[in-house]
Amino acid sequence: MRLRPLLHAVGCIFGLFIIVALLASPRSFAAQQSTDIPAWLKVHVGDGEGQIAQVVLRRARALYQQKMSNGAIKNPCYFAMDATRPNDLDDGKLGRRFYVICESDRSFQAISAGHGGGRDLKGVADFANGRRCAKNFGNAMDSRLTAGGAYVTSETKTSFKGYYRISAKQDAALIRSFVQFDGEGETANAREREIGGHPAELLRNVCLRKDPRSPYANHDGYVPFGTLVEYAGGRSNGCTSWSPSDAGQIIALVKDDPTTLYIYPDSADIGAVARTVAAGRSLSVAGLYWNASCLKEIRAPKFWPRETLEPIVAQYKKDHPAPPQGPTPICKGQ
Repeated sequence: MRLRPLLHAVGCIFGLFIIVALLASPRSFAAQQSTDIPAWLKVHVGDGEGQIAQVVLRRARALYQQKMSNGAIKNPCYFAMDATRPNDLDDGKLGRRFYVICESDRSFQAISAGHGGGRDLKGVADFANGRRCAKNFGNAMDSRLTAGGAYVTSETKTSFKGYYRISAKQDAALIRSFVQFDGEGETANAREREIGGHPAELLRNVCLRKDPRSPYANHDGYVPFGTLVEYAGGRSNGCTSWSPSDAGQIIALVKDDPTTLYIYPDSADIGAVARTVAAGRSLSVAGLYWNASCLKEIRAPKFWPRETLEPIVAQYKKDHPAPPQGPTPICKGQ
């Protein structure tokens, strides 16, 4: 007769433990925060251009508030990205899917951002992404894929890339900044993968030009010189890339003042959407989200976990070694 009260007590304690565990999880924490989205911010929630999907905002706010409450950050602004939205729009404009939210001054800004281009390992594995929509996601080294999840911005590294021509008689130096991201969970290898944010610009067709007066000249008096290319409408190697003008604002915002970035979708979202699509069910009925335009284009997304993909990439590199890189050529006329 004494066993029944004991089992009842154990059951209550176990139930309490489950409730506490659920409340501590990021997903349920996000659900807790969903009800206190301020009215001014709710007007930006939606599926339209320049708006943010509710699930993306909920998770981004939850991550930010969690890091603020434990003292990890103090920045009044936070970031979110919806990598299910299109990068290139049909009218040639760039899709705005990266969000800068500063609740203290009621500021919401949506800007463009590139996604990881992935790779096509001919005859082995094809996990490449198009310019418009991302189908493949992952966290494997050398995969060049975007990995959704939680990040915190870290140090900013600035480096000289070379000179480029801006007029018939004038050159400019490309000084590019890179904001390192630190991740957690599936994104914990962000630093190992050199994942971060930077302007979508680089130099192509680089050669070495004699310029011993330049502060960037090497020991022989040469500097790199090339053609400036901006690829805000293109893809990245897995990093988050912004237009040069937007990048300047974002990098200044996080300099010596880290904040959070939540990138949607994570692997659980991708798996749930893929299974629902395969079953022919409606995402909205299932309580799931993916941008409708991109889902129609890619049909179903796929997540490539590092445990599966890294051995494939490593073997491919072993079987297809890159040719030795020769010296940078001297510019003609030097």
